Amino acid sequence: MTNPFLSPSTLPYSLPPFASITDDDYGPAFEAGFAEQLAEVERIATDPAEPTFENTVAALERSGATLTRVEHAFFNKTSSDSTEATDALELDLAPKLAAHADAIRLDPRLFARLLAVHDRRDDLDLTAEQRYLVERLVDEATRSGAALGDDDKGRLRELNGRLSTLTTRFEKNLLADTNDLAVVVDDVAELGGLDAGAIDAAAEAARERGLDGRYVVTLVLFSGHPYLASLTNEALRERIMQASLSRGRRGGDHDNRDLVLEIARLRAERAELLGFASHAAYVTAGETAGTPEAVADLLGRLAPPAARNARAEQAALERVAGRPVRASDWAFYAERVRADEHDVDTAAMRPYFEAERVLRDGVFFAAGALYGLRFAERPDLVAYHPEARVFEVTDADGGEVGLYVLDLYTRDSKRGGAWMNPLVSQSSLTGLPTVVVNNLNVPKPPAGRPTLLTLDEVTTFFHEFGHALHGLVARVTYPSFSGTNVFRDFVEFPSQVNEMWMLWPEVLANYAVHHETGERLPQHLVDALLASQGFNQGFETSEYLAAALLDQAWHALSAAEAAAVTDVEAFEQEALAAVGLDLAAVPTRYSSTYFAHTFAGGYDAGYYSYIWSEVLDADTVEWFEQNGGLARENGDRFRSRLLGVGGSKDPLEAYRDFRGRDARVEPLLARRGLA
Repeated sequence: MTNPFLSPSTLPYSLPPFASITDDDYGPAFEAGFAEQLAEVERIATDPAEPTFENTVAALERSGATLTRVEHAFFNKTSSDSTEATDALELDLAPKLAAHADAIRLDPRLFARLLAVHDRRDDLDLTAEQRYLVERLVDEATRSGAALGDDDKGRLRELNGRLSTLTTRFEKNLLADTNDLAVVVDDVAELGGLDAGAIDAAAEAARERGLDGRYVVTLVLFSGHPYLASLTNEALRERIMQASLSRGRRGGDHDNRDLVLEIARLRAERAELLGFASHAAYVTAGETAGTPEAVADLLGRLAPPAARNARAEQAALERVAGRPVRASDWAFYAERVRADEHDVDTAAMRPYFEAERVLRDGVFFAAGALYGLRFAERPDLVAYHPEARVFEVTDADGGEVGLYVLDLYTRDSKRGGAWMNPLVSQSSLTGLPTVVVNNLNVPKPPAGRPTLLTLDEVTTFFHEFGHALHGLVARVTYPSFSGTNVFRDFVEFPSQVNEMWMLWPEVLANYAVHHETGERLPQHLVDALLASQGFNQGFETSEYLAAALLDQAWHALSAAEAAAVTDVEAFEQEALAAVGLDLAAVPTRYSSTYFAHTFAGGYDAGYYSYIWSEVLDADTVEWFEQNGGLARENGDRFRSRLLGVGGSKDPLEAYRDFRGRDARVEPLLARRGLA
């Protein structure tokens, strides 16, 4: 049979033909994709004609069609539904992919042609997008080592290959250890405090593991767990927290400590080879932040008041508990205090957050009101897993926008967290439409039972759909700029903005309906929830900042400093103590050995991006509030000036175009109680 990746898909919107794809197809498709793109690059590099935008830059953008098709499908597969075969292939592919990228980035002939176009850009009749593309490609090639000598390029290739293997191994270890450490409960009485839906989901997770009659609490990616807010059994809360904190540092095959040390050392060495003082300096030079000092300035302003607020919150919790509060207790007593002081019981809200209503009458409804988008499920289109659903997205006038794939439930073959991936990236140069997928990790109830979301899961749903919207509505010419291909410290901005619609009165009233009675979420609960939005912000800001500053600490090291670090736990303690965030009751949101964002997921030296983007987010929310909120004219402005441009212009320039000025930090400080 013909490999399904070797020719363009004939399905609507070029959706990959998942019904025809097997694990055996990926490896040969990658090999064919490597060969195809290298041949294309060779033709560009050896073209005897004078370098032009068309024969060099546009030709490079057109290259690699087969490789792009298989990469999008494969890496979505390995993150959302991995198998032993795909895990093994991913480990085998990691150094090959790094070598392939280096073969293109470090080709001196190609770089010379790019430089020639760059040097003549003022004399060429380039559009604004074309000029920006030339400048970005040359900057990225330079930062990637294209100007290095042959010996240094050789060492760079070695470093890139080794790092790709290490980060892939880190992610595989984390998934395996997370599955191994799932907490098994024998007696349902231990699950006191959880509602029937959560208990059903724990029973279903046990059944799927062959543990009928028992209950399994699967771990989430971050240090805490949603169930900690409700479980009345103190010992079980501590078991869950300790299982979470111990991931990747128990010894054995899945221990990530040695990987953390080697990754940090090799990144520091690579940065110095490329002419940067540290990996953080290398990364931020290609982001809107520009320098680690700019990042440190923002985080340094936030850490002291956040830690101060967290200590005050801890004292309040301990007055209620009547004893010292541990990390495993915090969420439980925070909910008691929230209920007492603000009359908010988030667990009692769960029956009002039925997943299908949240999706159709919340997430989709807000997108329709703002952008005129319409969503129609396409059961005739097959996704990569039976639980993944496909929706066709159209504009108000019926014009085609793309496909949206939703994969809601957790499973052992899916990595933790929530994310958006492109399956097909839009580009008018290649003629491709757009297909995006959202992956979440909601526990699956038994058949016939409703899926009830927690307040945090609803927030995550709106957040990840913000990424999906960015991918769906961006309209660019060149693949390098498609969808969410923007600076890392800008990419979270549109998704954070989309969270605001979750509690917007028109949206909340439309979806927050009791799944049994049909009663709308009572207004007094809504009012109390809105009034309590600043509650527990000391904890939430501190746990996030601890992770962001830990990420910066690892990547601020010089090569010599990184080589001297031999103890992961000791380094963490010292780094957090240095910024006053070594709070035992407030563990860092991610500890190093399960910090997938920074040691596997592409946010290395970039986890600060969430708070950096939140400056723009808070300022944008203020704009919407001042300009009529959920209105088509507001959505159209945001779509045309920000979401729609993808990465085709400087993101801060796009923001100024939308807002009329640079963002102010004051709305963020007020939101987080740090003013």
